[in-house]
Amino acid sequence: MLPSSRSPIYGTLRRLILLALTPLVLSSCALFQEDSDPTKGWSANKLYTTAKESLDEGNYEQAVKYYEKLEARYPYGTYAQQAQIETAYAHYKANEPAPAIAACDRFIKLHPNHPNLDYVYYLKGMIGFNEDLGYGGYVMQQDPTERDPKSMRESFVAFKYLYDNFPNSKYRDDAAKRMLWLVNALASHDLHVANYYVRRGAWLAAANRAQNVVRFYPDAPAVEEALAVMAYSYGQLGLTDLQSDSDRILRQNYPNSRFLTQGIQRTKPWYHLY
Repeated sequence: MLPSSRSPIYGTLRRLILLALTPLVLSSCALFQEDSDPTKGWSANKLYTTAKESLDEGNYEQAVKYYEKLEARYPYGTYAQQAQIETAYAHYKANEPAPAIAACDRFIKLHPNHPNLDYVYYLKGMIGFNEDLGYGGYVMQQDPTERDPKSMRESFVAFKYLYDNFPNSKYRDDAAKRMLWLVNALASHDLHVANYYVRRGAWLAAANRAQNVVRFYPDAPAVEEALAVMAYSYGQLGLTDLQSDSDRILRQNYPNSRFLTQGIQRTKPWYHLY
């Protein structure tokens, strides 16, 4: 006699049968998925060519999938290495900075002597550069000072490594220009924070942040206004000696500065083209 469906024995038997069938079901699903994969049996060359076509067409998600299949099936050789680089580029073009940076770092770790390593550092710098602002924002006159400077700093580090370690790289000159822009942007960020403290009446914080601009970015356009902020903030604190020193340096280096007559009201920022 079979046990009743309400019997505890029936429940136990049912669970045992399900546990026994689970591996069979999973293996069948995996087999079906593998058989339905249209790339099954493709050579490394065909996988790479198809991935590159997707990349060139702007289908970045599909390109990454093909590159991942290529690397999984053919982990050694030039195709796999190039797939790793282009995976980073695909994520970058898809506006996915986190996986793009991760792909760059992985390639750098795996291939420290690769002939295209300079490009990977350049790409890593570009990811952070465009994540915060980049030339597009520069043309559109967006304010970089209100953004989180973390990505800008990481971008600067990547460009600087490229500049210092790859003297013959074709990306070196462009990296140098972007480094200069990033320095100015970081200085302007600190100045933006200093002006925020001025508006809040936090004079000591304003003076200290403006001093950072003068100390760490002495050639940046923001230094002129930073000196004015320092002089004004020290005056509000009653620190007349420091106020006089800041005013003297401002007059010596910027004798025609508008801040000497107009105060610290901001006008056209340094990053505007027109």
